[in-house]
Order: sequence, then structure tokens, then C-alpha cells
Amino acid sequence: MIGEAVAPAEIRRRMLGLGFAIAALVMLADQLSKWWVLASALPCLSGPPGPWCAVQAPPIEVTSFFNLVMAWNRGVSFGLFSHEAEFMPYVLIGVALAISAVLVLWLRRTDRAFQAASIGLVIGGALGNVIDRLRFGAVADFLDFHLSGWHWPAFNVADSAIVVGVALIVADGLFPRPATR
Repeated sequence: MIGEAVAPAEIRRRMLGLGFAIAALVMLADQLSKWWVLASALPCLSGPPGPWCAVQAPPIEVTSFFNLVMAWNRGVSFGLFSHEAEFMPYVLIGVALAISAVLVLWLRRTDRAFQAASIGLVIGGALGNVIDRLRFGAVADFLDFHLSGWHWPAFNVADSAIVVGVALIVADGLFPRPATR
């Protein structure tokens, strides 16, 4: 921004590396967890895994407030924009890639590890869900928390990373660091 000093290139490179490393770890954790759920925990009982599965394994009760379920989200949060139009996954892929590109530009400019890590969480989560859309046309959600009959919509590791990353970015903006002399 105008009037702000630009961080040395070496610091910006390290923050870029940190953000990319966190994004890669999130994508790996997301895809491994989805692979495990689709292959072992909740496999399709009528053929290959995917949103086209006719007979899914029944939910697994892990605790009194947490289940593993298989839900395919063709839209965004809470199934928003989940039209059955064939082009919709590609629109959502394009939006996720555009947002990720903007976040990479921001990541290239940051000189703070907290901000780099937060941005990396969002990028990794977005790209983890993009992989699902490319493979299946929908995102695999399987974490189901509930209390007294109330269920939070099922989600996955990528969704968690996005929510945590955005919350940290907002908190970072709301509670600025003290000025240094």
C-alpha cells in the first residue's frame, strides 16, 4: 500500500514457501482422508465411488455427537448453487481457481508468517475441493456433527481449512499487530 515499506525479497520468498507448504499439506490431508472414507470407511456398495453411487455404506456412529456419513455436495456451502446443470462444476472450479490466484498474489506480498499460514489454509482447502470436482463433479463431504437432533451440514478437511483460514485472516485484520518502532 502507499506509504508502507515493502518487505525484503528473501522474507517474501520464505512466506510464499510457508504458504505453499501449508496449502500442499492441507490438500494432501484432504485427499488422503477422502480416499480413506471412499475406499474403506464408507465405500460405495454398488460400484465405483462417486456421487453416482446407488447404494452407499450406512453412516458410522463414532460418538454420540459425531458420525461419518457420505454426502456429495454439487454446490458450495450448504449446497448453494447445486444446480444439476452439467457446466456448474466447471463454474465452481473456475471461481475457486480465481480466488486461489488472488490469494497467491496476496501471499507473494506478505511478510508475516501468520498471514502466510492463513492464506495457505484457504488455498489448500479450495484446491482440495477443486480436485474432487474434477474427479467426481461434486465434493465428498463426510464429517457429520450433531446435537439433540440438529445436524451441521456434512463437511470435509478442505472445508475446515477454508473456514479456519478465513477466520484467521479476518481476526488478523480486526486485531492489527502493534506498531513497531
